[in-house]
Amino acid sequence: MITSALPAARARNGRTAALDESITAWALAARCGDADAVAQFVGALHRDVQCYVAQLCGDPQAVDDLAQDTFLRALGSLHLFEGRSSARSWLLSIARRAVIDSYRYAAARPRLSDVADWQLAVELAQPRDLPGFDDGIALLDLLAALPEERREAFVLTQLLGLRYDEVAEVGDCAIGTVRSRVARARAALIDLLEQAETTEKSTAKSAALAV
Repeated sequence: MITSALPAARARNGRTAALDESITAWALAARCGDADAVAQFVGALHRDVQCYVAQLCGDPQAVDDLAQDTFLRALGSLHLFEGRSSARSWLLSIARRAVIDSYRYAAARPRLSDVADWQLAVELAQPRDLPGFDDGIALLDLLAALPEERREAFVLTQLLGLRYDEVAEVGDCAIGTVRSRVARARAALIDLLEQAETTEKSTAKSAALAV
């Protein structure tokens, strides 16, 4: 069934919840100067931050710099983190601000050249075991067709596995807004997948008749 090509949200089971609790505990310990906790905190979330900033920014070459900027900001403000929310959602909020600030900086200086497609960076940052990649489904191309806010909500919930309330915190919006964006993004992706499948079947049929 074609809808199976869409990635399911990462299960919020005990293991995932326990990992988030551990990450938050590392963040709290890191603010007290625990070097090992800093390393654990950064290592646990580095890939998530890269994936998130990659889908937000327009320059694949800027992903590493934005991720580094995110962690520098986070480590510099750890003394303000009190553990009221998960460290993951707190960090992604900082990542979002880093990307927004980079846009403002870029807008204030002359543009030297067109930036490359953000899709390359997302592909490099994404896990490779998602349904669709092995089947040749161009998920990144499909995501590119979505409005930015829907794409962001979809990536955070369906690829990074954040809860709706966490995404609402990251994006500073209502939970209902996040649910609506994800639902519309998923419906749009299903339509695009069905169109792609129809085109593929039509092409295959034409090729068979031409033989």
